[in-house]
Amino acid sequence: QVQLVESGGGLVQAGDSLRLSCAASGRTLSSYVMGWFRQAPGKEREFVLAISQSGRATYYANSEEGRFTISRDNAKNTVYLQMNSLKPEDTAVYYCAADSGSGNPTKANGYDYWGQGTQVTVSS
Repeated sequence: QVQLVESGGGLVQAGDSLRLSCAASGRTLSSYVMGWFRQAPGKEREFVLAISQSGRATYYANSEEGRFTISRDNAKNTVYLQMNSLKPEDTAVYYCAADSGSGNPTKANGYDYWGQGTQVTVSS
């Protein structure tokens, strides 16, 4: 069992940056593909980014490539989402998730564990 806790969300202005963290307990994260998803009010949960177990491979949603980056520190059992040049449409609850299998890292249904989410609100 893996417990994931996101942090770092908040209220920012358009153009600002935020770094979200996802800390894990229960098991080491080094065996898991880690992903970030987000869900805006009234919308479905959508994929943002994912990173392979080693950190050598990353997967981007086309719309976020260039503004968002994902990284991981397996020694700290933590994954990060760096978000730059934030826009009001980035407002959502952001979730991290862990995938122990070999499925498509961009699909939410392939992930085994989820955090509770952290709210990011971007004002214009």
